[in-house]
Amino acid sequence: MSETYTDAYLRDILGRTKVIAVVGVSPNETRPSFYVARYLGLKGYRVIPVNPAHAGKTLLGQTVRGSLAEIDDPVDMVDIFRRSDHVPEVVDEALADLPHLRTIWMQIGVEHAEAAETARARGIDVIMNRCPKIEYQRLFGELRMGGFNTGIVSSRL
Repeated sequence: MSETYTDAYLRDILGRTKVIAVVGVSPNETRPSFYVARYLGLKGYRVIPVNPAHAGKTLLGQTVRGSLAEIDDPVDMVDIFRRSDHVPEVVDEALADLPHLRTIWMQIGVEHAEAAETARARGIDVIMNRCPKIEYQRLFGELRMGGFNTGIVSSRL
């Protein structure tokens, strides 16, 4: 069962985040992980790709890391594009190797309650079964431009 998050909570996370490590990103331009990472980069976030199968290659102007442990720079958010059964190992590695981490974000279809509780116990915000690209578009008005009702009131009479 999916958790619910307030718009203010999601907006705060997206607003304070500057650096995102995308775990499971693919260099295949047709994969959701690629276009989400690309979009986030276009919106001003620094995106650090993480995928052991492509470590050392360049993707979206960054060197692909084989693991979170290979990242020396402060990371605000880890965005997980892995199956739910892989989430605990990603969360454990993030908690061990990323001292500035503030958010674990699990993509649409990705949830792991126990790993989420482990992160929350360490003071980390957790989002499950959501996409930061979609939430950014919804909360910051881009979906409205496409004619979607986002449920966000942007002006008052």
